[in-house]
Amino acid sequence: MSEPLEFIYKKEFWYISAFVNSKNADIDKKGKEIEDLFKKKVASITIADLGRVRGPDAENIKAAIVDMAQHASLHVRWIRFIEGFPYVDENTEYEYDMLGYFQAELEYYRDSPEKKAAITPLMIQQVPSIVLTMLQSHEKREENLDVNFDTESPIFVFATSDKTRPIEVSWSDENIKRHKRVLGNWIEIYSGAWPDYTEELYDQRIVHNLSNRLSELHFIKRNSGFIYMAEENYKMFFDSYMRQYVLDPTPRIRAILFALICINHSLDTLFIKRHTEFFDTETIEKKLNNLRFLRGVLQTKLSVMYDELDYNRRQHYTAVLTHLISEFGLDKIIARVNDKFETIYNTMQELYQKKTEEAQAETERGLKFLNLLFGLGVIANLGDNVLLLITGFYESAVPDVVVGLLVTSIITAVLLATVFAFMRAKVRGKKKGIARTVDAVISDGEGNVVLVKRDSPPFSGYYALPGRFVHVDEGESENVAIQKAITEKVGGKVRVEKKQGTYDEPGRDPRGRVSSTAFKCKLLSADGMKAELVPISKLKEMKLAFDHKQILKDVLKNL
Repeated sequence: MSEPLEFIYKKEFWYISAFVNSKNADIDKKGKEIEDLFKKKVASITIADLGRVRGPDAENIKAAIVDMAQHASLHVRWIRFIEGFPYVDENTEYEYDMLGYFQAELEYYRDSPEKKAAITPLMIQQVPSIVLTMLQSHEKREENLDVNFDTESPIFVFATSDKTRPIEVSWSDENIKRHKRVLGNWIEIYSGAWPDYTEELYDQRIVHNLSNRLSELHFIKRNSGFIYMAEENYKMFFDSYMRQYVLDPTPRIRAILFALICINHSLDTLFIKRHTEFFDTETIEKKLNNLRFLRGVLQTKLSVMYDELDYNRRQHYTAVLTHLISEFGLDKIIARVNDKFETIYNTMQELYQKKTEEAQAETERGLKFLNLLFGLGVIANLGDNVLLLITGFYESAVPDVVVGLLVTSIITAVLLATVFAFMRAKVRGKKKGIARTVDAVISDGEGNVVLVKRDSPPFSGYYALPGRFVHVDEGESENVAIQKAITEKVGGKVRVEKKQGTYDEPGRDPRGRVSSTAFKCKLLSADGMKAELVPISKLKEMKLAFDHKQILKDVLKNL
């Protein structure tokens, strides 16, 4: 065949995994909200939003993408997958109770077949990438925290086609290999379509055709999939069969993968907390038990799927499930999660043993002291003198009473000192588990405050007040710590004006018990400043780390 083969675009399906707090969010209303958000973003795409497009025709391709986006039909709905799934984001401590995914059904040029024929995979990949970037900003706004999207992964795109030109092809292995370059670009939507890709790369893309018919093609990769069905087959079987047995299993497996990755990240965070001096052992244990429960729920879901592999007589469906489990590497992530549970369990056991040994040592010290008092006759003398004191009053033996009272007072003082020493040790032990931090509220007097973007958990990627831990063990004061925080994280020229208050509410910091002292400061010069100036007017719609929005409200008063 001399003419190159082309697939004619039909429509596409997007899938985005998410956790939802159904107690706070009306999920059906949220689906409509996401739909409106997507529609608005897609329709407003400009050439400036587009990523790099190579080639001599790059500007025309960009213009075509913008026109395509302005002629998009889009419908979004939320698909419940696992209800009663109490996941807590260790980065933000926000709670969710449901795992599922948003499905977007999108079609460009619904009423213009000739324009559909010009759509290429290179054009398709741009739009979901732009929408994902928008979602990454959207989900961090305070009013949107009821939904936790998987924004670390690309939006999964299932592209479909129901025509080829110039001819219909019987999809034997031979023809798949013959047309592997054009086919490979539709299978790997996000990879681009550069002319210098190797033949080996296209050989990798066209493996695992999951169809068992010569008139169809079904490929599923990590971030995208492609389905071709001859036009009559598409009309008859796409909605009744293809959705149920090829499309639907893909976002379900991907949602399980998302949840497992989140559990894996939570275990990493808990392992770090395990090594901090102010973490709460009971809290960590509670979190671990919850993560074990979530792992069990996911394994139960997977067991149902494994049972289907054993008993389902639809070879096509079982081939899809087997491929999905392999493609998304579920066995590997499950093994990693199980290994981490074992590691943390062992370290927690070591910690419990250490705490038990410390408690036993403290008890033994107390018993030794009491034995010493008994050995010296102090306790017995105390009893004798109390008896002497009582009988002396009755017999009017004033001198004996005075002596008894004096001895009793001395012995009582010794015992009280002992009790005080034990109580002080306990208080010190409790205080040892509380970390101290300082935070700077820095305003420029022109309606802006200084914030920094955190690059590590908790609240990674969120804005926060500049601050740091106070190194109490090194004799560091809060005044020294706040100056160091400003130097290290802010720069510029800042004047510390006054100490504003202390914030130590339980749960204010996901890492454990942390007490923070806030300082009101004035930005004198922004020259050399490393942090960001953020308008106070924008803070209302922003979610800040920890309780920093409350601190800002208290200090600025006009937030």
